[in-house]
This record gives sequence, structure tokens and C-alpha cells, in this order.
Amino acid sequence: MAKKENMKTRSDAELATMLAEARGRLRTLRFEAAGARPKDSNAPRKERKEIARVLTEQRARMK
Repeated sequence: MAKKENMKTRSDAELATMLAEARGRLRTLRFEAAGARPKDSNAPRKERKEIARVLTEQRARMK
């Protein structure tokens, strides 16, 4: 998981790929949780926070 310091050094294309990958991982975690008990119950929360960090950095760059 990338922290805020690492977000500022990444390019716009890298942020877009990070966002797509994080959303894919979240989708996978949701399907796994629907089928059986998940190994890490906090994993979806961590992915949502990662997505929020990327979106926040993208929004800051737009302004």
C-alpha cells in the first residue's frame, strides 16, 4: 500500500493503473467473501482506503 509521500512522486498514468488494480482487487475480495469466509476480514477496508488515497491525489492534481 502506497502512502501519501509515494503518491506525489507517481505520474498520472501510474496513479490510473494503481486505481484500476485496486478496484480489481476489491472486486475479487468481494466475490471471495460471498463464497466463503475470508482470510483477512479487513482486506476490503484496506483496498477502499487505497482507492481513496489515489482518488484524493488525482483530485488534488486537477485543482
